[in-house]
Amino acid sequence: MARRNRSPEENERRAKIRELLQASNISSMVDIQNLFKETIAEFMENGLDAELDDELGYSKYDYKDKDTDNSRNGHSSKTLRTSFGDVDVAIPRDRKGEFEPQLLKKNQTSISQDIEEKILSMYAKGMTTSDIESHIREIYGIEVSDTTVSRVTDKIFPIAKKWQQRPLETVYTVVFLDAIHFHVRSEGQIVKKAVYIAIGINLDGRKDVLGMRVGENESAKFWATVLNGLRNRGVEDIFIACTDNLTGFSAAIEAVFPKTEIQNCIIHQIRNSTRYVSYKDLKALVADLKAVYAAVDEATALEALEVFAHR
Repeated sequence: MARRNRSPEENERRAKIRELLQASNISSMVDIQNLFKETIAEFMENGLDAELDDELGYSKYDYKDKDTDNSRNGHSSKTLRTSFGDVDVAIPRDRKGEFEPQLLKKNQTSISQDIEEKILSMYAKGMTTSDIESHIREIYGIEVSDTTVSRVTDKIFPIAKKWQQRPLETVYTVVFLDAIHFHVRSEGQIVKKAVYIAIGINLDGRKDVLGMRVGENESAKFWATVLNGLRNRGVEDIFIACTDNLTGFSAAIEAVFPKTEIQNCIIHQIRNSTRYVSYKDLKALVADLKAVYAAVDEATALEALEVFAHR
């Protein structure tokens, strides 16, 4: 494949890179990694110094422009984990301890593409702590112990519990109730679980996830537990409950919220309607149905249904 033409700016950068490689006596990938580490340290330190200049309102030694009783107070050392290995960075300090750097936050110890978020993501997918440790080491070259992985994942439990138990509004116009099935790890095996989700729309039209519960399989009995949980958290009435018409679901809703009107979910109604239609006619049918369920009011919907019925 022919080499593409580079712009003058790209050629100039390439020339500077060649000069840098020659001056640094680069002869292996290890040398390149060490050069990257030095570059990261230089970038971080310059950026942090600039942040402190902005915080104090004057640059180093520029005392004539100083308009604060705060000042610089040397540097502290921090070891930063990166994809190229550990990097030592000098962090500037201020006399009053008010400096809150944004480029490298005070408690941040890694810039390897948010390692903690990746640990949580892998944990959520059912990987064990030892699996996560192996993957982080293999992909990013960073040693993360099982204890560290457990410490990271343990952070989410109090946050999740607080969210699950938060108070809810007293009235919701519509609450959508449905279960999604996922494969998760349980006692060393991958099993299928049902995640019960309640999404509510309040009187201001704002949508919110009211809660998520995990059960073995979707059942009306478990839904009764979910609904009682919503009531215990402050929900007094739901105008419309939108469901998939699971057997016994309506009775479970009526037992907890007896005044609630129950409506089948449009998606499930469409699925039920298309179950008896051949695949070649499916697209046209769905397009015609959309004119019915997306109508702006009841009269328009009835008119669209009349047109649909006579086709």
